Amino acid sequence: MTILIFLLISYVLLCFSLSILFKKVSIDPTKAWIPGINFAEWCKLIGRTPQHAWWLLVPIVNFFIFAAMCVDMVKSFGKMSFWDSALAVIYAPISFWMIGSNQTIKYIEPAFAKEKEFLDEMHDAQKRKDWARVQKIRNTNKYARGAIREWAESIIFAVFAAAFIRMFFIEAYVIPTPSMEGTLKVGDFLFVSKVHYGIRTPMTVAMIPLLHNRIPKLDVESYFSKPSLPYFRLPALTEVKRNDPFVFNWPVGDSVYVTPSRSWTDFQVKTQAEAAKECKGLPLIVRPLDKKDHYIKRCVAIPGDSLQIINRQLYINGKQAENPKHLQYMYEVSSTSSNLSIKKLESWGINTKDPYFKYGLMFLDQEQFEKIKAIGTDVNITPFENPDKRCFPYDPVHFPNWSFNDYGPIWIPKKDVKISISIENIALYHRIINVYEHNKLEVKDQKIYINDQQADSYTFKQDYYWAMGDNRHNSEDSRAWGFVPFDHVVGKPLFIWFSLKNGNFSDGINWNRIFTSTNKM
Repeated sequence: MTILIFLLISYVLLCFSLSILFKKVSIDPTKAWIPGINFAEWCKLIGRTPQHAWWLLVPIVNFFIFAAMCVDMVKSFGKMSFWDSALAVIYAPISFWMIGSNQTIKYIEPAFAKEKEFLDEMHDAQKRKDWARVQKIRNTNKYARGAIREWAESIIFAVFAAAFIRMFFIEAYVIPTPSMEGTLKVGDFLFVSKVHYGIRTPMTVAMIPLLHNRIPKLDVESYFSKPSLPYFRLPALTEVKRNDPFVFNWPVGDSVYVTPSRSWTDFQVKTQAEAAKECKGLPLIVRPLDKKDHYIKRCVAIPGDSLQIINRQLYINGKQAENPKHLQYMYEVSSTSSNLSIKKLESWGINTKDPYFKYGLMFLDQEQFEKIKAIGTDVNITPFENPDKRCFPYDPVHFPNWSFNDYGPIWIPKKDVKISISIENIALYHRIINVYEHNKLEVKDQKIYINDQQADSYTFKQDYYWAMGDNRHNSEDSRAWGFVPFDHVVGKPLFIWFSLKNGNFSDGINWNRIFTSTNKM
């Protein structure tokens, strides 16, 4: 709503500033307030046909058309400098008002038409190789720009266009960890659509273009958290479907310590010796929602689903879930013969560069498991049992014996659904109520208070999802940090456009994975 109000106010200010410019050139200023007519008159002022204004109705294209019209407008009044053009693009109402209120600034000529004449004359002279004429045109024409400015404007336009597309439509991602193997491998480069689940407009506005949250080499954040805009999402093309891979902001990544290998949450540093040791001396970084780290997992449960894991097998709404084709688990593998060769394992798609491999531990899908088992009787292969029972919601009193292999049952919150809350289940929903939905939550004397009012029920304000990696024994996912709020959802992976073996050029290229659709995974 705040964005819509901002756009409405900006449009009113644009009409006001246009009315001043129209009056300066003897055009009826009331035309500046008539939608469509105002842009048609604007086009005529800069030397374009009135029909050119129709391009402003075309999504995506309209941003670039509007920017060009703004630049041509200030040029038509003799404002030719780089900074005049920059201000016109950044916020046209201010630029137009400054020109209109200055009595010494006069309308010169329709800039677009005259600049086109200059370019046509220049190209004709270059075509005839009349270099003397080319130099004379450059020296005498006010639309001529120096080489430095031409390069600067070209670079700025390219960065703006790339940042615009990345911010709203499609972004490239690389798979950095093996949590989704063997479906998505380390070194896969993906294109992700931000349109499918609804374009989420930027919340953090002061940032370095084309960087997510860190400046390489400098290891500092690439943005300022303020000023910021509220969350807003345009209508979606499709809903997040069960079993679809999806990209989202790491829900618990708002307070993190950043190391060269990964980010650790404040909670992890306080409860895990490994994290505490690695993050010792590092500053705690507080990140806004849209600057949290990106994760890609499989959405295994959607709002309203009930989920349970029994002996590694996932169940949704009481029925055994459809397992991904390349679902992986960890196994202990040993052999007394030389048949278990590295080359053979790699040909089967087994990641021998994984740090666990040197300890005889492998992450295998069912096909790989059967191939290793068929090598011979001297090969021992047994499922790895992870004794670690530290998992969401980290409340062993009320949720005893929950582990990554045996988990739940748990219900996935759905928007506008009201549930009962109590001391027994508040650990499941504490972060939702307090952090994701911005309420004050306190537990005092075995009673729950929401916004200083005692509560025994709660109605959810948005949908939530449950995310899990296909590499079930090597994935930090919802079993570790809980639900994925809908406002954290970024987009839908489309296809793999490039793939490096183990993420390294030195290991080669996965040619068979290039241009593979993620919809079939």
